[in-house]
Amino acid sequence: MAIEIKAPTFPESVADGTVATWHKQPGDAVKRDDLLVDIETDKVVLEVLAEADGVMGDIAKAEGDTVLSGEVLGSLKDGEAASAPAAKPAEAKAEAAPAAAESADEPMLSPAARKLAEENGLAAADIAGTGKGGRVTKEDVLNAVEAKKNAPAAAPAAKPAAAPAAVAVGEGDRVEKRVPMTRLRARIAERLVDAQSSMAMLTTYNEVNMKPIMDLRKKYKDLFEKKHDGVRLGFMSFFVKAATEALKRYPAVNASIDGNNVVYHGYQDIGVAVSSDRGLVVPILRNTEHMGLAQIEGTIADYGRKARDGKLTMEEMTGGTFTISNGGVFGSLLSSPIVNPPQAAILGMHKIQERPMAENGQVVILPMMYLALSYDHRLIDGKEAVSFLVAIKELLEDPARLILDV
Repeated sequence: MAIEIKAPTFPESVADGTVATWHKQPGDAVKRDDLLVDIETDKVVLEVLAEADGVMGDIAKAEGDTVLSGEVLGSLKDGEAASAPAAKPAEAKAEAAPAAAESADEPMLSPAARKLAEENGLAAADIAGTGKGGRVTKEDVLNAVEAKKNAPAAAPAAKPAAAPAAVAVGEGDRVEKRVPMTRLRARIAERLVDAQSSMAMLTTYNEVNMKPIMDLRKKYKDLFEKKHDGVRLGFMSFFVKAATEALKRYPAVNASIDGNNVVYHGYQDIGVAVSSDRGLVVPILRNTEHMGLAQIEGTIADYGRKARDGKLTMEEMTGGTFTISNGGVFGSLLSSPIVNPPQAAILGMHKIQERPMAENGQVVILPMMYLALSYDHRLIDGKEAVSFLVAIKELLEDPARLILDV
């Protein structure tokens, strides 16, 4: 009996997905809860696990194919199928030998990659795999075919070379590599273009003296880490708390546009932009008005680990009423972040840099950070945007305001 392998049920905001990687090939033994295939959506990579022990059957959707929610991807034969073909042991042994040799000496190929390699007369062992676990993808085969075309003809062996040249690209060659855009990258591009073309987006700037926060952090970071089971005190929690307080004072910055209606949210769900190998993702801190500094820092650290491992769930990245993006960790001194629709504003943090500043008639060197607030002018007036950013500046330069709520 065969068990259908189906795509997971996608949320309403996700129309379809793409088959990213098959981890099992037809004939492979499968254990219950083994990872069979990765489905890449606009936001996350979803894993499809085996429902029972058995043997991998036919694959209905190859890597790169688009699939809908609940669509059949392939089949899984039950455990009895593994022992069924025992009538001809000699044949089975003969077939098993080359298969074992292939798995030991050659990298694994996806069905599309194997077909393309055979059409171009390439052996699997001659192709360097860049997929998971060394798997050879279709793009790897295309690169190998291109390299084979551009390789110079073999010269007659009149003079034995002292050492074989390992250089595949000649000096002065102009190398190009073409790879398909991931769904996440394509979705990011689509949303950014939509944001710039569908809203009246402006950016206002200010600067904040980070010395009070840095002194506070230096004084209490060891005690904080000890008190909260290893959670480190960073700068982001202060910005989240300051933004939360400012959002309470200026509800329009926390609102969103839905058709001809303005939706004012009575809670603060703040997205924190996190960089991953797949692109920029924005997991959401829910109800930050009820979160302490330790809970904020711990949740952000957990999101960072999940982003690196590709384990963020759809629920963790859905929603949000405001976003904070920290380009300063990469050295950005000043930038204009793009609003993440349907939100109305985004706060950009930047690099902390010591600069000479006038303080009480004296020139002093202070650690300063530029802040940028991009906002939708259809919903937020310039006065509100500037006042909101000034409120964040004042809260950060005098952290006691966060405690006293003044």
